Amino acid sequence: MRVNAYAAPSAGEPLAPTTIERRPVGENDVLIAIEYAGICHSDIHTVNGDWGPQPFPVVPGHEIVGRVTEIGSAVTDHQVGDRVGVGCFVNSCRECDNCRNGDEQHCSTPGGGVGTYAAKDHDGSFTQGGYSTHVVVDAHFALKVPESMDAAAATPLLCAGITTYAPLKRWGAGPGKKVAIVGLGGLGHMGVKIAHAMGAEVTVLSQSLKKQEDGLRLGADHYYATSDPATFETLKNSFDLIVNTVSAEIPVDDYLGLLAVDGTLVNVGAPPAPLSVNVFSLLTNRRNFAGSMIGGIPLTQEMLDFCAEHGIGADVEVISAEQINEAYARVLASDVRYRFVIDTATLA
Repeated sequence: MRVNAYAAPSAGEPLAPTTIERRPVGENDVLIAIEYAGICHSDIHTVNGDWGPQPFPVVPGHEIVGRVTEIGSAVTDHQVGDRVGVGCFVNSCRECDNCRNGDEQHCSTPGGGVGTYAAKDHDGSFTQGGYSTHVVVDAHFALKVPESMDAAAATPLLCAGITTYAPLKRWGAGPGKKVAIVGLGGLGHMGVKIAHAMGAEVTVLSQSLKKQEDGLRLGADHYYATSDPATFETLKNSFDLIVNTVSAEIPVDDYLGLLAVDGTLVNVGAPPAPLSVNVFSLLTNRRNFAGSMIGGIPLTQEMLDFCAEHGIGADVEVISAEQINEAYARVLASDVRYRFVIDTATLA
């Protein structure tokens, strides 16, 4: 079927209306009528060519919420009418150790892991993302989005939510733990909400205090400006876990100095340039420097259920499709609190 979409025709060019072909619904597939698609900074990096050549034209979007309108003959986990979500990947080999362990995002089979857009699928076609009216995916990669959640606010959870939930869960954020979130943007604001709901004592580390009121409203207990050198002295040896959400260079050694014994600094942001670290910053206090990338299907479902239970959604600004290019510019100018979500009805 041909569906309406917004695509980037080439690197750095404005996105424009188009139509794309969606594959027929196979026996293991679901057809989803998309209601909302989030705008992630990764979308902008991809269509600008920041991460290398892409198979243009590219329809971005890996934060997707919609309704199932058709199911394949072998599908048992979803029914027509179900609200579902699709995140950052839509296929994997399903056979390697990582896939069997529920870490499909780390599929170890060459070509096995398939991103939601701009990726070569197992049938040789290139995937197209959620800035469209419909998508067909393998039912295994469609998450159940609880009906109690606001659909627009739930949409960014498919990337921003799981990206922050995964390290907070993996490194034990909870009662008695001191957690810092670096940056209060699309990822950071979700990290604050989730860490607070997990019961941790939460501190925001932001370049300035201009979002302090927001941070405290979202669930932070403390808020510090990293542009103030006194911050790094005041908070020395304080945190069990620091989640860095910014995709820019940071003074890693300064942030490692904020960790208590056995503390961990986890990078979820993806800066374009390498980060340097002095090994003595790790030796002191037996500190750890780690990375984390989204989460597998089981953990993503757990995150959605956790957020539904705790009334957590993203702070969103809903836009029409014709505002996508304007929204891209505003993301680059840090002029959004805290996530743009496209109403895909405006594509029809």
